[in-house]
Amino acid sequence: MALGATIYTFAIALADADRGVYESFELKAARHPSESEDYLVTRVLAYCLEYAEGIAFSRGISDPDEPPLAVRDLTGALRSWIEVGAPDAARLHKAAKAAPRVALYTHKAPAALQRLYAGERIHRAEDLELFALDRDLVSALAKRLERRMKLEVSVSGGHLYVSAGGETLSGEILRFAPEA
Repeated sequence: MALGATIYTFAIALADADRGVYESFELKAARHPSESEDYLVTRVLAYCLEYAEGIAFSRGISDPDEPPLAVRDLTGALRSWIEVGAPDAARLHKAAKAAPRVALYTHKAPAALQRLYAGERIHRAEDLELFALDRDLVSALAKRLERRMKLEVSVSGGHLYVSAGGETLSGEILRFAPEA
């Protein structure tokens, strides 16, 4: 019998001073057994950093042709394709052809991704928005994961602050280019 997904529920208070977004919301995220805790944390933080009307998680691995996160307008048209982790160049190429905006949030080393994408054909590569979340922050938050969590997520000056269980973690959001 295959293992099912584990559902996490986050009560999030978001204060993104860089974008002028201040919201409180509940977020449910399903973690497939093959998904690492670091990936789940990166996915949840990407949701917060991209929070906008029309944002939603995809159906995950059951629909591999969809982005992990997408922002759609009221007509259902795809406005932003948001990748998480370390997708290959072919996936970013497909994403850039499918959506007017593509963003990637990773908990991996940016230099490794730059090597992965170097010399690869990626449609509108210069328009990609690639962000590396501080690996120590992601790892520390992953160690504190609970099935029900309250998070306070703040963004200011390119820095991310996450409060959970009375403790505040912080780290930089590093923007990088596809090629070194």
